[in-house]
Amino acid sequence: MAHFAKVVSGTVTQVIVAEPEFFETFVDTSPGEWIQTSYNTRGGVHYQANSNEPSDDQSKALRKNYAGIGYTYDAQRDAFIPPKPFNSWVLDETSCLWEAPTPYPDDGERYTWNETTTSWDQVEPQ
Repeated sequence: MAHFAKVVSGTVTQVIVAEPEFFETFVDTSPGEWIQTSYNTRGGVHYQANSNEPSDDQSKALRKNYAGIGYTYDAQRDAFIPPKPFNSWVLDETSCLWEAPTPYPDDGERYTWNETTTSWDQVEPQ
């Protein structure tokens, strides 16, 4: 099975799963373009199915990220880019993922982003 994203004016409006042979004869007369996306691709890396282990065959990495409704398709980068979560975040050109201007703390605790202070606030255990 393969995944395809419907892109209208640079924005993903629909994602479907189809057999590639079926998709060759698929007729859609509405505006937009169907572009293949890879369910197992995140940040430009292809992962083994249902795993966080990178695949041995990175030629399967397709368009930086799996497309989702509301994502942008950037034809110049040939990449699907998720919506920007906060105004202060910047796009990583390699992964086409958004990154906080302050790195997420690596101390095992849970944090939430505070856009007002552009920093991470620790989540208190409940």
